[in-house]
Amino acid sequence: MELADCSSSSRKRKSSSLSFSMEELNQDLLERVLSWLPTSTFFRLSSVCKRWKSVADSPSFKLACSQIPSRDPWFLMVDHQLNHSIVFDSAEKTWKELNFPNSSPDSIPVAASGGLVCFRTASGKFIVSNPVTGSSRELPPLDADTENQSLHAIVMTTSSKHPSNYKLVLVYGELPKLSFKVYSSCLNCWEEETLLLSRKSEQALEVDSIDHHDDEDAVYFLSKAGNVVATNMQRSPSKQYSSVITSKDGEEIVYFLNSCGTIVACNLTQKSFTEYPRLLPVFSEYSIDVVECRGELLVVVLSEFLESASLRVWRFDQDNGFWHQIAAMPPAMSHEFYGKKVDINCVAAGHQIFICFNSAELFSYVLCDLVTNEWVELPKCSMNGEAVVFMSAFSFEPRIEASV
Repeated sequence: MELADCSSSSRKRKSSSLSFSMEELNQDLLERVLSWLPTSTFFRLSSVCKRWKSVADSPSFKLACSQIPSRDPWFLMVDHQLNHSIVFDSAEKTWKELNFPNSSPDSIPVAASGGLVCFRTASGKFIVSNPVTGSSRELPPLDADTENQSLHAIVMTTSSKHPSNYKLVLVYGELPKLSFKVYSSCLNCWEEETLLLSRKSEQALEVDSIDHHDDEDAVYFLSKAGNVVATNMQRSPSKQYSSVITSKDGEEIVYFLNSCGTIVACNLTQKSFTEYPRLLPVFSEYSIDVVECRGELLVVVLSEFLESASLRVWRFDQDNGFWHQIAAMPPAMSHEFYGKKVDINCVAAGHQIFICFNSAELFSYVLCDLVTNEWVELPKCSMNGEAVVFMSAFSFEPRIEASV
């Protein structure tokens, strides 16, 4: 690497230059320089020499990495077989295979924050893992009473100052009787159950009942829109807990989609919950998902109207009690989904929203930039010459310093 000397004397002697090798850097400075590299680049370059490779295991290097404010997100993908070994690198715009995929074969990702991802096993156990390093930890089991409750939301938070400090929040019960429980990594235990009191929203609409008709040839399930749909493919099990958490003005709020397609806001600080008004009528054909973007709740809705499909992003106006549209996919892109009964699963990272489109006829992945209003369809991911169909994604920062 060469650095140009901009002093006046160097201008008189243009032929001279100052050059040095990275090997001449002391260990502390070398670690600081390498900590700024994108994670995937660092792993490629760590094979350059033994010294660089040894940096990865250095506590002081991990400390230097923790000082980097943010990393471009990776999106952990989940396919039909619930495999989760593929990520999309948003910095390099490429698909990558993880070197250390989660080793538990019956687990599915259910939440993510910072550099960590939380998995849930078929038996109900929770495992927190760093997908980059492969380190993982099984959390203490829940008590029997909590395990038998209907689970609505699973969200995770990490500390920006201490990436290895995290909390897992569960919201469960039967409306209108909801409770939440928090796991703290600092205490390594689940806190006591806390009841949530119902706070009626003036704008909330009553949910109409749905008649069920027998049909031996179809499998019926309740979609995110609250509609009864006849299909042979249900939505991704990893996104059955469509939920996010926001923190603003000292208040933590968990949002989730209930079985009727409305959004429930659980204020953990005030120990109360309320239901937001519907975006569309009960029997409208649409798919919906919630995301947390730059500290606030956003709702992504794919709907059909006048022989066309539209995908729009909405924000709830707390002061006026109504939904406000903030972005929309170009009609030329969204029209492709008309009449195909497409389900969407979304996740956000910073100002980007990653959207998975799935139906019996198509699959597609789109990255939306809310700042530039750019909508980019991503290339298909191929493994062994065949395109892999992903159902959902979870965003995390590839941080080698994040421990469980």
